[in-house]
Amino acid sequence: MTSLTQRSSGLVQRRADASRADKQRACDREEDEPRREEEQDADDAGDSKETRLTLMEEVLLLGLKDREGYTSFWNDCISSGLRGCMLIELGLRGRLQLEACGMRRKGLLARKVICKSDSPTGDVLLDEALKHIKNTQPPETVQSWIELLSGETWNPLKLQYQLRNVRERLAKNLVEKGVLTTEKQNFLLFDMTTHPLTNNNIKQRLIKKVQDGVLDKWVNDPGRMDKRLLALIFLAHSSDVLENAFAPLLDDQYDLAMKRVRQLLDLEPEEESLKGGANELLWAVVAAFTK
Repeated sequence: MTSLTQRSSGLVQRRADASRADKQRACDREEDEPRREEEQDADDAGDSKETRLTLMEEVLLLGLKDREGYTSFWNDCISSGLRGCMLIELGLRGRLQLEACGMRRKGLLARKVICKSDSPTGDVLLDEALKHIKNTQPPETVQSWIELLSGETWNPLKLQYQLRNVRERLAKNLVEKGVLTTEKQNFLLFDMTTHPLTNNNIKQRLIKKVQDGVLDKWVNDPGRMDKRLLALIFLAHSSDVLENAFAPLLDDQYDLAMKRVRQLLDLEPEEESLKGGANELLWAVVAAFTK
């Protein structure tokens, strides 16, 4: 009987010790959590501001002339490219998705864009595009939305969907983020507001990110690439501004970079969208620009 009591007492003691140990570990975790958050905040603070730019802002920044503060007058691709950026940005943020395939599998460009969540993004342009897409019935395809948001439609009843002054509004966002500044330039017959580069470090980090993505950090499987970087490369090419990121490269680096970009452009979006972890909306936008 005494032995049984001793064993029971020992069991209770071990449970008490275990409980105290659990409490201590919980306290340690609570103390560690703020430290981890502080370390994360320190990492974020040390990170470049360009990581907080939207895809639209990154593409526009690549296209802007540093001193002049405007995009090339001959670039007629960037307008639709920026609208493609908006769709991908909303897709990556969990606001948009493609409709389900159904029994008869539809191609990416035949599937409609569906509003998954209408919670505000904090970006005026993105929220404006999201509102249009949410309120439109029946839904439209990716190709249609790129045209509608660009104002490239023959239907006067759908001109209401056009997002106006997108480049100017994006430039003002970059001014607020300390990347650009605002000036007035006279072009003989008219004055134009321009936005010269004021923080070259941010643009250089952006350029280096694009260069590294196809050179030093290149992976042959696009499924292993960061989705935002992958989207940036595709949309920068579609907006005719990717060359600006590769201009500083040496000849052999330039040739290698363009070879790998061509490998990406030769991919079949339909096949890539079926792979695990793929973002279907991203590949639908890619298909709209490359096919």
